[in-house]
Amino acid sequence: MDWGEYIQIAIVTVGGLGLFLLGIQMLAAGMQNAAGDRLRRILEVLTNNPIAGFFTGLLMTTLIQSSGATTVMVVGFANAGLISLSQGISVIVGANVGTTVTAQIISFNIQTIAFPAIGLGGLIVFFTRRRQYRYLGEAVLGMGLLFLGITTMSTGLSPLKELAAFKTLLMQFSSFPLLGVLGGAIFTAVLQSSSAFTGVIIAISMEGMITLDQALPLILGSNIGTCVIAFIASAGTNLTARRAAVAHLLFNLIGVLLCLVVLNPFTGLVLKTATSVTRQVANAHSIFNVLNSVLFLAVLPYFTRLVSLIVPGEEISIEIGPTYLDKRMLPTPAAAIGGAKKELLRMAMIASEMIGDALDIFVKNDLKKVAHVEQMEELLDGMEKSINIFVAELSQNPLTEAQSKITSSFMSAANDLERIGDHANNIKQLAELKVEDRLPFSGQALEELRQLYEQVDVMLKRAIQSFEVESKQLARLVMVEDDQIDLMEKVLRKAHIERINTKRCFPPSGVIYLDVLSNLERIADHATNIAQLVVEDF
Repeated sequence: MDWGEYIQIAIVTVGGLGLFLLGIQMLAAGMQNAAGDRLRRILEVLTNNPIAGFFTGLLMTTLIQSSGATTVMVVGFANAGLISLSQGISVIVGANVGTTVTAQIISFNIQTIAFPAIGLGGLIVFFTRRRQYRYLGEAVLGMGLLFLGITTMSTGLSPLKELAAFKTLLMQFSSFPLLGVLGGAIFTAVLQSSSAFTGVIIAISMEGMITLDQALPLILGSNIGTCVIAFIASAGTNLTARRAAVAHLLFNLIGVLLCLVVLNPFTGLVLKTATSVTRQVANAHSIFNVLNSVLFLAVLPYFTRLVSLIVPGEEISIEIGPTYLDKRMLPTPAAAIGGAKKELLRMAMIASEMIGDALDIFVKNDLKKVAHVEQMEELLDGMEKSINIFVAELSQNPLTEAQSKITSSFMSAANDLERIGDHANNIKQLAELKVEDRLPFSGQALEELRQLYEQVDVMLKRAIQSFEVESKQLARLVMVEDDQIDLMEKVLRKAHIERINTKRCFPPSGVIYLDVLSNLERIADHATNIAQLVVEDF
């Protein structure tokens, strides 16, 4: 073979891999959009039951076609304190089984439906108006591209079966399985998708270029390589999130080592499941992950302790649901009001933390806290609903005039705190835009935003304190500070517009800067609303 043939193989193979990855992405996007936010909500309602967590991970990964995406979501929820380590591990275990579905689908010789699927999916996407149908069309189109990618890769790699060096390399994998495991881990880490690497192996097997003995170490290695995604996501996160990432690696690493010990019996078992190497490869991927999952679910409490020993520290978590809203207190209004107030204060602390994290993302270009802010925003939404429902039910009981005013103010305060969370999330989104578009910001501009934030932070915390101790004096001070914040925002806005007009500021950056100013000023307004409730209703 000459260099021209090698280049042709590379072009066709990379093109096929690109189609495969695009197909997975479109299939995942279509399924996720069709499910809406329900996929994320599923994780929020996890119980401590490991079986429930396992099937949650299995379902989510089957739908979004990426164990890496599910694991990253688990790391994000763990970082936000919304799930415990044991819950996270059970989801990760299920995700490893869910990711084998892709290999099972593409291992069947159904490449002939690639073009019909692309055609049908494209027609649905372009000629339907209902969003659900468009999402379905997107998934079908992605499935077609996935099949076309496999066929293209198979065709592109076909000439390699005549290459002696390629045959020798594959023989090394069967003679030295650890080498194959290492190779599979490296390639999967580079592609950041075990499904993509498994797809390459299946494409090779379709051309009769690889045996099961040669493919097995590569498939085992892909399970280790996929852990890189979770490790990247866990950088800079809290203890529970880091433990979840380590658990993901240990789960796959230990499973692979155990499988290597019994590699010959395992190979014999897989050989009995199908006659074609392509199906055997897919079955090996599934059987390994199922058996590994059963083993680790059986010893989950001990495995959780092992991970905690490897990554020591004190685990801090945040309760998902309401902490102080006990419906048994409803017949006793005074006690119920006290519980609702504690829940509001808890909500206020979360909102305050969100603002600081969002501005850190903006100033430091550090996207590690993005998932934390997003989870906190969802948590605040849920808390507002819980508080409003609780207070509405409380209002059905006989209340004094003073108690009625207080319960009404609680609902208003919950709304203001939820809106503060929305503004913090807006700042987070502006920060993402700033980083993605590489928008330049001067040190002066960032310092101005930091100074305004510090003023708003002091004001919000004072408003929360006035609410907690029912101090009208503190509340009135907050209302005075709001005027100062408004003035500061106007001065900064005017100065920045002048910098834009005199071309001392990059216009897109200027727009982002003004939006952050506006969101901080609105946060101050909502803090003032809380202070006014204290003055008027307490």
